[in-house]
Amino acid sequence: MTTAPRTRASFDGLLGQALHGELGPDPRACRISVAFTTVQAARHDGRRSGYRNEVLSLRLGHAVGSCSVEPGSLPGSTVEDCAGSDVATLLAHPLLPVRVAALDAYLMDVSPHTPSRGAQPVHIPAGSSLERSQARASAVADLLDVGPGGTVLVVGVVNSLLAELRSRSLTAIPCDLKGGTTEWGESIRTDALGEVGACDAVLASGMTLGNGTFELLRRSALDHGKPLVMFAQTGSAVLPRFLGAGVAAVCAEPYPFFWLDGGPGTVHRYRAAESGTAPRAAGGGAGAVHGSRAADGGVS
Repeated sequence: MTTAPRTRASFDGLLGQALHGELGPDPRACRISVAFTTVQAARHDGRRSGYRNEVLSLRLGHAVGSCSVEPGSLPGSTVEDCAGSDVATLLAHPLLPVRVAALDAYLMDVSPHTPSRGAQPVHIPAGSSLERSQARASAVADLLDVGPGGTVLVVGVVNSLLAELRSRSLTAIPCDLKGGTTEWGESIRTDALGEVGACDAVLASGMTLGNGTFELLRRSALDHGKPLVMFAQTGSAVLPRFLGAGVAAVCAEPYPFFWLDGGPGTVHRYRAAESGTAPRAAGGGAGAVHGSRAADGGVS
């Protein structure tokens, strides 16, 4: 099901709607009270590799919007520039991660994750960082409509997701900006668009929003008729707006994220209606599309 409002079928179109006050209150009258970054490094017990995360988050009223970034990539003045700024200014900011975080905060404030808006809450129990990562991976994988023996392109390598797919007798094609190998020695591809045609479904990190490759991936999935499932710490309130417009399902995880503490938490799952009432995007796009092992949960 989906109750996400109809939007223009592109990220820039959604930004434009927000800037013109078509999705909620005038963004010029909405101010970001707090801006902060969360920087983390982790190495789970039993895993050979570790990972780092850095996330820009903006507080608007009761809502927090976030965008994962490559560690160290944000200018040092970013949080000071954002704190106290009106949302309209940040929606037009020259840095894409700031625009994503601002739109996420605005939409989270306008349309929080509730069952009345189509969100299905899923409990993530308390536990170790690895246990909580595995629980989230199960919640994400449940959104895939692919039977045993199927192939899933994973854009943004998260080892717990790869392990979960393997436990379901699914073949994963790992793809990530940094390349390299997975925990199990599998080669990580770097050009997701070149792999879309070879899979049954695409599972992608929300960080594709923050690095500017989401639109290419969404349009490629549409062109190939492949269901695209997003797992989103980045843009958790943004991505449900694309349900039925190239996005089949979203596992939305707003701040605070599962890796921040050992207590219980909640993720919110959305599925597009089969009829797909949202508008179809224009076709095409080429080039490399990347997730990030440092994003939306890391190699966990």
